[in-house]
Amino acid sequence: MVLGISLCHTGAMAQEAHGADVIPLHAIVVGHDTIPVITLAIFDVVEKMPKALRKERERWSRLRNAVYVTYPYARSAAKVLKDVNSSMVNMNKRERKAFLATKEKELKAQFGDKLENLSVYQGKVLMKLIDRETGQNCFEIIKELKGGFNARVWQTVAFFFGGNLKSEYDKQEDKDIEVIVQELEMYQHYRAYN
Repeated sequence: MVLGISLCHTGAMAQEAHGADVIPLHAIVVGHDTIPVITLAIFDVVEKMPKALRKERERWSRLRNAVYVTYPYARSAAKVLKDVNSSMVNMNKRERKAFLATKEKELKAQFGDKLENLSVYQGKVLMKLIDRETGQNCFEIIKELKGGFNARVWQTVAFFFGGNLKSEYDKQEDKDIEVIVQELEMYQHYRAYN
């Protein structure tokens, strides 16, 4: 039942409610009385979060953010790697080198600035996700496409930043990443890449 609130004085007639004077309320009728009912938002009163739980929440939030930022790049890397491998099947060494140089320029133009702005932590997560999506760690991919010397050089650079291009994705060890990836894949636009 919706009522209009109106003012009433003893000995006077009730005023008629007009447009802005009406406030719709839910009400219940008890006997001859009409009682307005207002439902307030439910909230929990809890004590301050324990330090250990707060640290875990910060760790989870950081990881979740890193996966959300880097997962699209890992999906793109898997797609590009699949296209490159299928394109290079019938190429000789010279054609292959020219094709890779062209593809590298395209990828730098498309992703260069974005990948350079990743944090070291996001880079480590990206390496894990690339291994998850391609089945190869980053060291193997670089070695296959650019040669063993380049792979060792980039492994040394990664080592100085606390990373490892040979790091592999393990569903047990990286179960938190897997949970976040599953959350991401529930969104329809990631399924379109399959």
